[in-house]
Amino acid sequence: MTELNTAESVRTTPEGLLWEPSPRWVRGRTGDVTVVDSRHPVLVWEPGVPVPLYAFPREEVREDLLRPAKNPPAGAHTGSQVFYDLEVDGELRENAAWSFPADELAGHIAFEWFQRTGKGLDHWYEEEEEIFVHPRDPHKRVDALPSSRHVRVEIDGTVVADTRRPVLLFETGLPTRYYIPREDVRLDLLVPTDHRTGCPYKGTAEYWSWRGRADVPSDVVWSYPDPLPAVAAVRGMLAFYNEAVDITVDGERSERPVTPFTKALF
Repeated sequence: MTELNTAESVRTTPEGLLWEPSPRWVRGRTGDVTVVDSRHPVLVWEPGVPVPLYAFPREEVREDLLRPAKNPPAGAHTGSQVFYDLEVDGELRENAAWSFPADELAGHIAFEWFQRTGKGLDHWYEEEEEIFVHPRDPHKRVDALPSSRHVRVEIDGTVVADTRRPVLLFETGLPTRYYIPREDVRLDLLVPTDHRTGCPYKGTAEYWSWRGRADVPSDVVWSYPDPLPAVAAVRGMLAFYNEAVDITVDGERSERPVTPFTKALF
């Protein structure tokens, strides 16, 4: 197995990949079958992709379940040339795994995460905790802090929420999100939808849309009914996309930010 020096900082390959060793015990499963069981994973950031993924030493991967890909994708994953189909209990999942072209990552295999891309492995665990969508970035913080700020939310001039007991969620690289108690939100102006999303830091969110006729994106409001322990303070509270509504904090109107969510919303 290739030995990686954990004392070093994040490294860069000539292909533009960033990577660093992780001390976490990581397992990946499809159904009841453990495909990856690794105590020596590395985190990899691809160029232009804001979230990391894991790559694993081959010795810690069930290579007997991998087949050379029948239809490898061209140009995917930073120009990777070696892709694998995954076969478990007679089910074939195309291009579920691959090897990066970087010499520093030779001998490692990366996998797709089903919740993020619709293919790959179904369940992932760090130590004994299941994680979702993608690995957590060790260089990113998510803090949920109760506050007494006065937060007012308007849509098309209508006050939809008004509170002095919000929870402010600070997440590296994103604007502050204001979570508001349901009692302080005009739920009669919102309609629940079937949309759901997963977040490795917060859990699974449910959504609402605006009932009015204004040009407002759908699924503009969300809540975590059963958040992960680290952000338990936001349980059941509602948040609005700053990118699409008007939020006033302590009498000061906030500018609508431009974020990775802006394009998806509009």
